[in-house]
Amino acid sequence: MPFAITQTCCTDASCVSVCPVNCIHPAPGEPDFGTTDMLYVDPRTCIDCGACADACPVDAVFPVERLSASLAGYAQVNADFYADRPISAATTGGSPTFHEWQQPTFTRTLPADMAPLDVAVVGTGPAGMYAAQDLLLHTSSRITLVDRLDTPGGLVRFGVAPDHPSTKRIGESFARFHRHPRVRMRLGTEVGRDVTADELARRHDAVVWAVGAPEPRDLDLPGAGLSGSIAADTVVGWYNGHPEVPADAVDTAVPRVVVVGTGNVAIDVARVLTAHPDDLAGTPVAPHVPPALRAGAIREVVLLARRGPEAVAATAPELRELLGRSGVDVVVDEHDPRIAESLDGPAAGEAHGLLRGAVREKIDWSVPADRPRVVFRFHSAPERLEGSVRVQGVQTADGTLIPAGLVVRAVGHRGRPVPGLPFDDGRGIVPNDAGRVEGRPGHYVVGWIKRGPSGGIGANRTCAAETVGALLDDAVAGRLPERSRSGTGLRALAGRLRR
Repeated sequence: MPFAITQTCCTDASCVSVCPVNCIHPAPGEPDFGTTDMLYVDPRTCIDCGACADACPVDAVFPVERLSASLAGYAQVNADFYADRPISAATTGGSPTFHEWQQPTFTRTLPADMAPLDVAVVGTGPAGMYAAQDLLLHTSSRITLVDRLDTPGGLVRFGVAPDHPSTKRIGESFARFHRHPRVRMRLGTEVGRDVTADELARRHDAVVWAVGAPEPRDLDLPGAGLSGSIAADTVVGWYNGHPEVPADAVDTAVPRVVVVGTGNVAIDVARVLTAHPDDLAGTPVAPHVPPALRAGAIREVVLLARRGPEAVAATAPELRELLGRSGVDVVVDEHDPRIAESLDGPAAGEAHGLLRGAVREKIDWSVPADRPRVVFRFHSAPERLEGSVRVQGVQTADGTLIPAGLVVRAVGHRGRPVPGLPFDDGRGIVPNDAGRVEGRPGHYVVGWIKRGPSGGIGANRTCAAETVGALLDDAVAGRLPERSRSGTGLRALAGRLRR
């Protein structure tokens, strides 16, 4: 029986490199690599060797016969990806029409006598750790990991929903490098407060900035500043136990929550807030969350979208998981004839097609839900938040008032200026060329601060490879600035060294 890739796929392509028969796609270098929600095993050519399952950092790959009930549909999902694609020539001996094995190529050439580099990596999330991993595995570099929090991990630790423990498991792969003999960790250290960019540069050959896009985008609406209007990051930090988010940051005493947005973060928030506390048992959820949900009153989460179902922002795996839950209804509010036209018409994508599996009805917002449910309300741009001191509801552009005691904005993120580096305020990134920071030799960026808030965990692997490649090219060409090997430029870091 073949293997199948499932919902938690991080698309970092670790599985592709170990497959002996080239049956996992899209692969790096193929046109659709990086654009699909996940990778897929071709059941026609899989030889059931299990190499992909061993290599997967997030436990997303299973033999088809061992798929749990909730994941059983992924056998067909994998097969459907290849429905109109020819079988690979790697196993048929025919002419290559899908993907041809090629001669190995070496994109980096390093001198045998290249001196070890001292590199500071600021940020210990996926982007920073992929960069550190690349340098540790392929060079003799010494790495200093710097993070403003006392706990490393970044978005893997504090951004992945607790009911996705397999996805969080990639953090274990990264954590082994925390103990690497050529790694020093300096935690609880914030650039601009404890150390400057120039101080880091003086004590290292290069600095790689992997600081993400931590600034949640605001709703430029009347009432957005009312109590009870919060960013999705607050909810995510609340259920993940982020040290900067208090245990009472989310009011669960309200029966209805409105989430503005339909992306993966919005889906995560809706799923966790409507979860039965017992369903979170055994997950790394913050300990204050199950009691708050048990004592709370949340029965309904409404997801507001400006556009129609064809433009739903969540990935197909996230929607498939939401629709597959028992005990929670998923409803599309048919308040606008365009919604039925969209759902009954040609599917604009897999996620759009999945929404056809949701119940459709016209919601009466004056009647509270009698059982937990998640409602998608498309063509409903929020116009203002109602209330005097605290949020009492959301007024949409079509004149509908949706009563709610909590409004969560999940409309994206943007980068925050890094003290000492240039910043493109329009794009919310540090301006760069293939990771090289403009006008600052020896400084590099990776992840969302480099390319903007797009792409999942796996996208950072390719991104990091490009940045590290640029750094090493500069080192070989002698373009790295001279650094000071004396002085006390990192006095603020003294005592923070942790192995």
